[in-house]
Amino acid sequence: MDVTVVGSGPNGLAAAVICARAGLSVHVVEAQPTLGGGARTLPDPEFDGVSHDVCSAVHPLALASPFLTEFDLPARGVTLTVPEVSYGNPMPAGPAAIGYHDLERTCAELTEGDSWRRFFGPLLERDDSVLEILLGDKRSVPTDPVAAVQVGLRLLEQGTPAWRALKGADARALFTGVAAHVISQMPSLVSAGGGTMLATLAHTVGWPIPVGGSQAISDALIDDLRAHGGVITSGEEVTDPTSGVALFDTAPTSLLSIYQDAVPQRYAKALRRYRFGPGVAKVDFVLSDEIPWTDSRLGAAPTLHMGGTREHMAHAEREAAAGRHPDWPMVLAALPHLADPGRVDAQGRRPLWTYAHVPSGSTVDQTERITAIFERFAPGFRDIVVAARSVPAARLADHNANLVGGDIGVGGNTLMHALAGPTPRLDPWSTPIPKVYLCSSATPPGGGVHGMSGYYAARSVLRREFGIKKMPTLSP
Repeated sequence: MDVTVVGSGPNGLAAAVICARAGLSVHVVEAQPTLGGGARTLPDPEFDGVSHDVCSAVHPLALASPFLTEFDLPARGVTLTVPEVSYGNPMPAGPAAIGYHDLERTCAELTEGDSWRRFFGPLLERDDSVLEILLGDKRSVPTDPVAAVQVGLRLLEQGTPAWRALKGADARALFTGVAAHVISQMPSLVSAGGGTMLATLAHTVGWPIPVGGSQAISDALIDDLRAHGGVITSGEEVTDPTSGVALFDTAPTSLLSIYQDAVPQRYAKALRRYRFGPGVAKVDFVLSDEIPWTDSRLGAAPTLHMGGTREHMAHAEREAAAGRHPDWPMVLAALPHLADPGRVDAQGRRPLWTYAHVPSGSTVDQTERITAIFERFAPGFRDIVVAARSVPAARLADHNANLVGGDIGVGGNTLMHALAGPTPRLDPWSTPIPKVYLCSSATPPGGGVHGMSGYYAARSVLRREFGIKKMPTLSP
């Protein structure tokens, strides 16, 4: 076998697809019984007609990531539905802040819409270049210097105490809710980068939801891999070094137990110092009806940022980072059935996906806290809850070993790791262990279902190990 890929998450599958299309023999090994890593969909344990997305549910990058754009999911039978409302942010006082697919509609409903337009209007005009910068390998010179300046200024504005430059409490909350997808203290450059990219996409390609769940994306990658001779094994944990070249879609620290004395001393020391960030507690609800929102516009929002004002969200993220459970944690939620009615079963039951940001390794069940937050903006929410499936942060690794302490960013949500990878290296996807590479979210450009970490890692493998300098085509 030329290449072994450990882990079947989107990045591992992206790397595997590229290597297989380059003519190499590829074997993907997955410890879990199901394939897909952070892009899996599994049935509810009680209600067969209801399914829950294990990690990701909404995919802003499915139509925008350079890798997925070339791979062309729609041409492979994956239906990506783009809702009119990209996301909604209930406000403690006054109407909710709504981020529409349409920029002008968003601005029209914000108290200081001109400020939002000033921030995002220029980025929409150069959206391809903006994405190239924010999802790039962080080593290439930007091809559009104007876009680079525009992005840089906005990161400095929203990633520092200057973030007050965005006017209006509703607009500030709207941006901060998006930035909170990057679990980081705020303001920070890394959260500003994530917020800028995701909010820009909301007004361009939108925030698509895959029909049938996130598993549809993984299945398309798996089908292509197998069509090009790749082999996939599930339910098998890699505990010893593999033959040939190995790509690890795992936490970097997994190399310590697998390679042991073969890990160079300085690298082993760096891996032992590697730190994971705050975690998330996941609660999958089964609902009997639509949520009775006080602001009816939220009824059209498949994605919800339930953190309140900018000040509430920033405080909650600081508390979680400090190891304390905030009284009102940052909660992200998704109602995929609003864009995919097939997620509602014959009895009218439908899934509600939620995450609460908590300290690393938290064992606290967040069901009641999340329920109380929904009750605040939708009195009567409790009455439509049929079931709740709680997975505290400390148990997320049972479903995906990468999520140490519940950190869905695999330790990559810091500026240093976003730029340099797990340890400072010119090629952050390589390691000092011969023929061993990393391709997880711990490597640039960081977290998200975009496949770009796998893409860059595969590019390094092809060049360094096999002398292949031209990347294979990915179109169907």
